[in-house]
Amino acid sequence: MSLTQKDFDEIEQVVEKVVNKKTSNLPTKDEFFGSMDKLVTEIKASREEQTILSHRVSDHEDRIEKIENKLQIPSN
Repeated sequence: MSLTQKDFDEIEQVVEKVVNKKTSNLPTKDEFFGSMDKLVTEIKASREEQTILSHRVSDHEDRIEKIENKLQIPSN
């Protein structure tokens, strides 16, 4: 028994319905890339801030160490 064109058309319709139902909640390409752009921007800003704060902490540690040495305070 071979499949007819009508059978193929019906299979195609069923598959199309299932695929549409499964993908209906997924974001569009533009929505996805828009969200990714926002996320990447926030990650970049966070990393830049972390670099700045790390430099400040290092600077503060150096200054505290100098003060401790000057006042002869033992460091922990």
